Amino acid sequence: MELVKISKVIPNENNPRFIKDHKFKKLVKSIKDFPEMLKLRPIVVNKDMVVLGGNMRLKACKEAGLKEVYILKADELTEQQQREFIVKDNVGFGEWDWDILANEWDNQQLKEWGMDVWQDSDINLDDFFEDDTSEPKEEKQKIVLEYSDNDFEVITEKLNSLEGSKESIVWKALIKE
Repeated sequence: MELVKISKVIPNENNPRFIKDHKFKKLVKSIKDFPEMLKLRPIVVNKDMVVLGGNMRLKACKEAGLKEVYILKADELTEQQQREFIVKDNVGFGEWDWDILANEWDNQQLKEWGMDVWQDSDINLDDFFEDDTSEPKEEKQKIVLEYSDNDFEVITEKLNSLEGSKESIVWKALIKE
């Protein structure tokens, strides 16, 4: 690992990952508030100083006004391994344990650190279906509870199979995404 001038690090023009404006602003703030983190998580570059891992961090470092960044050279990787690294570095293999986060972590801090968090822990399914006068209301509630460990698309598909069902951002909170 070494500390180099930020101008020597080349963003990867073929990076398949992007960051939305509000999350980018959170990342810039995170870097300004806790720059020591960058030493613990250096930007990974190839032998030509092109970023393999950390494109968004590099962009945020520039926005934050940093003049130097820590890099880790992965100059021994083949072209195929570099492509694989770019994708695998950005794939989220794990999932959050929302019960631990809700009970042992400060919700406001998690939000400040860039995590999308659910603000209301008292979820009442009746509130989400109050304007729903269709017959299978109870059936919809059962689907949401039964499939709560699955992703949004699974629940949406099941709900859409019922007459009169609606898609809502609320399902994301209910399924702990």
